[in-house]
Amino acid sequence: MAFGTVKSTNQQEATVRTAVCPGSFDPVTNGHLDVFARASKMADHVTIAVMVNQTKQSLFTLDERLDFIRSCTTHLPNVTVDTFSGLLVDWCRGHEVRHVIKGLRAMSDFDYELQMAQLNYDLAGVETAFVSTNPQYSYLSSSMVKEVAQYGGDVSALVPDVVRLALQARYSASKEA
Repeated sequence: MAFGTVKSTNQQEATVRTAVCPGSFDPVTNGHLDVFARASKMADHVTIAVMVNQTKQSLFTLDERLDFIRSCTTHLPNVTVDTFSGLLVDWCRGHEVRHVIKGLRAMSDFDYELQMAQLNYDLAGVETAFVSTNPQYSYLSSSMVKEVAQYGGDVSALVPDVVRLALQARYSASKEA
């Protein structure tokens, strides 16, 4: 399965499978990390593209989210992290990426993601591959993690330690204020 074409170092055309995993990742969860690891086996190079959304209030800054993902993907040598704002297809065009990999947890995800995939294909010919979530993470979302952490619940099985510690620090600081 070829994901795109890039110039090799000797300037000959070489087929290299490239893909992007986009999202806000506020914060990144173990479910996201599972999808990243699986995507890294599907493509020669994967970029985790963290969305900058000016209309949405994030718990963690963009730099924090980037640092979390970078620190949690060091074992995946073919994975890099970048940011994007605006349309994903514009980022894809600018980086010559023709394939998106998205994780799906439930039918509700599928309904939205299918429409997005069809729109991305219509706008720019960008294909989307869906990866079904590992059943142990099927209920997991960043929103749920934040809510559990906000009320002092244990999120250690839901997020990497760097995120767990940041959540604890963020919510203990807001309780002291």
